Amino acid sequence: MKNNLYLLIFICFFTLSNAQSYDFKTVIDLDATEVISQGNTGTCWSFSTSSFLESEIIRITGKTIDLSEMYNVRHTYPQKAYNYVMRQGHTQFSEGGLAHDVINRMATYGLVPNSVYSGLKNSNDKHNHSKLIDTLTKTLDKYIENPKLYTSNWKDDVNAILDSSLGQNINTFTFEGVTYTPMSFLKMTKLNPKDYISITSFKHEPFYTNFILNIPDNFSNGKFLNVKIDELVEITNRALEKGYTIELDCDVSEPTFSSEYGMAIIPNDANNTEEAFKTITQEKKITQEFRQQEFENFNTTDDHLMHIVGMVKDQTGKIYYKVKNSWGKNSSRVSNDGYIYMSAAYFKLKTISIMIHTDALKNTYKKYIKNQ
Repeated sequence: MKNNLYLLIFICFFTLSNAQSYDFKTVIDLDATEVISQGNTGTCWSFSTSSFLESEIIRITGKTIDLSEMYNVRHTYPQKAYNYVMRQGHTQFSEGGLAHDVINRMATYGLVPNSVYSGLKNSNDKHNHSKLIDTLTKTLDKYIENPKLYTSNWKDDVNAILDSSLGQNINTFTFEGVTYTPMSFLKMTKLNPKDYISITSFKHEPFYTNFILNIPDNFSNGKFLNVKIDELVEITNRALEKGYTIELDCDVSEPTFSSEYGMAIIPNDANNTEEAFKTITQEKKITQEFRQQEFENFNTTDDHLMHIVGMVKDQTGKIYYKVKNSWGKNSSRVSNDGYIYMSAAYFKLKTISIMIHTDALKNTYKKYIKNQ
């Protein structure tokens, strides 16, 4: 009995003495614009993808440009509304979207700087779309309920609501002394919408094919290249090593995702989350099968998009992705200033998809791009 007591004391002492607080060192830190807040909106897809494109502009041209997130939103809502009406309300109409929605709008409507189209009206300095989405939904539902009794054109009404809430569309503007249209401004940035590809990893569709991922925010039926999860990690790591940042769609509803601590992890002991944010802990091994299970039982959902801009490592050598969030700079306990350090385990389990420049892909995958 005494020996068992001594052994227990030794184990406790050994555990406590080996508990290490996180000490992160930068491995890769790519150029990105300032962390900002999406406010009270569900438009993380536009904020994160705009941030991604801003880094692409820096990488390609060396220019730092603050793009308008709300210009993309302004041109995406009518597309979502049309989809909702033509499906007679039997689909989701919300603020949500995906990275390819920004790419699609960019291809059709170009880009503008935030200084030209902020989406803020009446001297507001924070975005708030709670009333906007409610007003749009009521308008659309009224038309769907009885189109014959609807006395005006619902498309015109949607545009009028968007103009009133976000601002009217613009055809020309001046930026740094030069007059542009949205399309000529896009040309100046040297971004090509055809250069970007969305990649995912799920077993219910064949690997190395392109398929429509059936998730609520994929209203535009975007296609995704399907690869194995270890290859998704490899693609991500190689892209960062080559200087390409990455757009990320993932689940942040887990208690092990914390903006307060600036971390996202998958600890072995799910009952010890608070301590896992403070000291280095072992994480679960994530398999393709477990990832699929968590997706199909809705434990993993597409609820937030962010922007991967680098890597850090702790003192044990474990790698974490440096992820730029759009919830503003915060006073997190580890002072990450609006960034999240995401472990590889969390990435493998909770990533819905990534978007990257096609040049960041190995030649092995390039033959699948044409079907996107």
